[in-house]
Amino acid sequence: MAKTRFILAGRMIDGCGGEARRGIWLTVTDGIISAIESVGELPDRNTVPIDDFSHCTILPALVDCSVSLLRSPSVDSSVRISTENADLAKKQITLGRHIHYCHSHGVLGIADSGDIFNRYHEANRAKNQITIRTSGRLCKSITDCEHASTAQPDFLKIAYSPSIDDDTPFKSQITHKELSHIVQNKADKKVVVIANGHQHVEEAIDAGCDAIEQGYGMGKSNLLQMARNDILWIPSAVRAKNGLDGASGGGDVCCRFSTRYVAPGKAIPGAREFWTKTLAEQLSQLHFAKESGLKTAVGTGAGSVGILHGESVVEEMKLFIKAGYTLEETIRCASQNGSDFFAMKQLGPLSVGQNATFLITRGTVKQLPRKLAYLEGIYSNGLPSTTYSKLPVIGRK
Repeated sequence: MAKTRFILAGRMIDGCGGEARRGIWLTVTDGIISAIESVGELPDRNTVPIDDFSHCTILPALVDCSVSLLRSPSVDSSVRISTENADLAKKQITLGRHIHYCHSHGVLGIADSGDIFNRYHEANRAKNQITIRTSGRLCKSITDCEHASTAQPDFLKIAYSPSIDDDTPFKSQITHKELSHIVQNKADKKVVVIANGHQHVEEAIDAGCDAIEQGYGMGKSNLLQMARNDILWIPSAVRAKNGLDGASGGGDVCCRFSTRYVAPGKAIPGAREFWTKTLAEQLSQLHFAKESGLKTAVGTGAGSVGILHGESVVEEMKLFIKAGYTLEETIRCASQNGSDFFAMKQLGPLSVGQNATFLITRGTVKQLPRKLAYLEGIYSNGLPSTTYSKLPVIGRK
């Protein structure tokens, strides 16, 4: 017999981009949303049990389209090196810790670049905390791409130009011709290309990629072409904000956005001016993308220095809003756009026929996205999450 659950919410943002709705209730049958009605249609509380969140706002689970679960965001280089050189058992512990950080901030969907993703799937699939899509090794050469393809990843990620915040930039070993060949032979895999600057982005678009990550300095003509070709843009603006936050010191920042400080070190000449300009230009591009109808998604680069797993999604959402997106549009970029692109069918907007997987925040819509750092609860397939607790567990490391 079907199991039905009624959920009352003071406010709901469905993740489709429309305005928040007040006073709604969801009927959930076997984990699927079967009805969304106004409070006036609410069943008699004396006859059916109701999960009452009338003091809260509910919204879809978040998706981070750019994560490195195996990398430590620590500002301490020795910690990062130790994490990279750890054995499999220790890497599994790191994975579990970073997954927990994502889950506790409502990030239930992740697109990860990691080289032991097959082992991860075997060890963690049963936990079912979050949905993960993996690219395997980040492709910086044809050899890397061949290695990744052999491992059967969920998607391919190609570094066609250096990351905007890379202290030791590399020269891509992949030519435009080779990139085109990779994309043409991708089978059913999506191809995400890290590209910055007008030329590299233009060549990635010409090759037929499915998404551009970063895209700093690519210009309006590339943005318009991406909109015409239905190419997703993952701007990762928080990388520039992170660079700016650390520009007055040695370039490193604390790994907690809530308690920023500049790590000891001599200021790098010109760094503040560079990152101020870079961030402003990226936000300007993001505003133009919204106006031109280009589909965008939140992807933070979590695992890079100073960019925390889970927490950084809130920072990226704030930058979308600063660029001119409404809160509701930003939540669509942080949920539906990413879940659709990476085929995370368990996630997505809160609509009839969808899984009843959502986040609960205490308070009003105006307190978002800040309140995402203090979730009241998480529901997965219509039931309260068994792995989330809004209070810290004493004694757990």
